[in-house]
Amino acid sequence: MSAVVITEGSVHVEGCKAPLFYRQSEPTEGEVRMSVLLLHGIRFSSENWLNIGTLETLAKAGCRAVAIDLPGLGHSKSAEAPAAVGQLAPAGFLKEVCEQLSLTSVVVISPSLSGMYSLPFLLQHQALIRAYIPVAPICTENFTAEQYQSVKVPSLIVYGDQDSQLGELSLNNLSNLANHSVVVMRGAGHPCYLDDPDTWHKALTDFLNTL
Repeated sequence: MSAVVITEGSVHVEGCKAPLFYRQSEPTEGEVRMSVLLLHGIRFSSENWLNIGTLETLAKAGCRAVAIDLPGLGHSKSAEAPAAVGQLAPAGFLKEVCEQLSLTSVVVISPSLSGMYSLPFLLQHQALIRAYIPVAPICTENFTAEQYQSVKVPSLIVYGDQDSQLGELSLNNLSNLANHSVVVMRGAGHPCYLDDPDTWHKALTDFLNTL
C-alpha cells in the first residue's frame, strides 16, 4: 500500500470571482518536512503533476504538496486572474493562496506561464519562500539583474535543452539569482518534466534534500 494521500479541494482568493481548484498530497506517516506549491503552464493544470507522479514523489519525500489550477485554466476556468496593478497583483495573489492553504516557508515550482505570478511573488515576498524552482518561466525579462541579485532564496533553474526559446532566455535572466544551481534536461522540450519525469523527479528530490 502506498503511504501517500492525494485529495482535492478549492480555495477562495480575493478578486478571482470563483474558487481555485487544487490537488494536494501528503505523507500518511512521519513529519512533514516542507510545503511545496506547484504551478503550471498555459496548456496544463494540476492534473499533469498528478499524472506524472510528482505529487506522489513529493509526498514520499516527506512534503506536503499543493498543485493549484491557475485562474482561467483547468478546473479553475470560472476564476478570473487578478487585475494587474503594476506588478503588485500577481505577488499578492500567490501570497494569499499560500496564506489560505497554510503554506508557510513554501517551495515554489513554477513552469512557463506561471512565471507571471511566481516572479513578482519571489521578488516581493522572498521571506515567505523556502526555495524557488523555475522551469523556463515567462516574464523573466521584466526584472533587472539587480532585482534578481537581491534574492537570496535557494533556486534550482530547470529547462530542457530542446527549449531554445524560453529555456535559454529564462536562464540568461535567472542566472542573476544570487543562490542558484542549474539542471539542463537533455533531449527535453519546453515542458521538460513531462518529457522525462524520472530525471525531473531525481533533480527535484536531490535539490529538496539540500534545503
